[in-house]
Amino acid sequence: MISMRHHLVSLAAVFLALAVGIVLGSTSLSDRLLSHVGSERDSLSHQVGELSAERTALQARLDGALRFSAATAPMAVRGQLADRGVVLVSSWDVPQQERDGARRMIEAAGGRVTGDMQLTEAVAAPDRADQLSRVVTRLLPAGVQLPTATDLGTLTGGLLGPLTMLDQATGQPQVSPEERSAALGGLSEGGFATASGEVQPAPLALVLTGGAERGDDAGSRASVVARLATQLDRSGSGAVLAGRSGSAAGAGAVGVARADSSTAAALSTVDDVETPQGRAAAVLALREQLDHRAGHYGVAGTAQGVVPGARD
Repeated sequence: MISMRHHLVSLAAVFLALAVGIVLGSTSLSDRLLSHVGSERDSLSHQVGELSAERTALQARLDGALRFSAATAPMAVRGQLADRGVVLVSSWDVPQQERDGARRMIEAAGGRVTGDMQLTEAVAAPDRADQLSRVVTRLLPAGVQLPTATDLGTLTGGLLGPLTMLDQATGQPQVSPEERSAALGGLSEGGFATASGEVQPAPLALVLTGGAERGDDAGSRASVVARLATQLDRSGSGAVLAGRSGSAAGAGAVGVARADSSTAAALSTVDDVETPQGRAAAVLALREQLDHRAGHYGVAGTAQGVVPGARD
């Protein structure tokens, strides 16, 4: 007969064996798991090292390509805008260094910047729309008619066009110096635009913008810049809309312009103006505008080529 003591000892032995088995099994499993994790860690570390080296090499190549572009771009545009004036208009998100870079490229092409204006974000603010419309109507010089469209970009471009662009047919200013000064001063006082120095009319306009707009009104703000550039193009001998990388997206001014077939047929665009080749493309596109041609350049999928003359 099995005594109570024997029964308890047997149960204790069973539980002890079970505990030992669990410990031994866990230890074996842990060893295998740790070994596998260690191997994966070493493999991933090796891949990270390879990718870091590849990224460093690619960055070095990119830096070299940008230095080469910076050195050769002025030679590529030399003489393309000889004795031609260009009005430079920038949206609110374009830094001074990019405006200066565009000016230097225009001058390298033999052209001259006859005016440098920067729009403020108020131009595209929905809560300032009524005020802007009143200001544009009040400042409109005698004899100048606004476009029939009433959106903010077209209205603003309808005023700036005659103020800053030479008449395509006659090559003459479309308003008097006094009217130009009064209207530009009114836009500045209203907080819609500022001019760096005196603005003289020119046959061509280069409109600079940033990348993709952000926020709830992103599409609306991008549309304002695209339509303003379109109106400047119609007012003179031609215009180019040039934005940073990202500007060719749906919420970018270049993207809005390219998506409209009638706009894209007349207004040239560039989507990488922060780079030397992008600035060169903008100047060469201005040259094309003088020849009554339009094109779309840069690195986005909607571009026809990197620069004019290199279309796909």
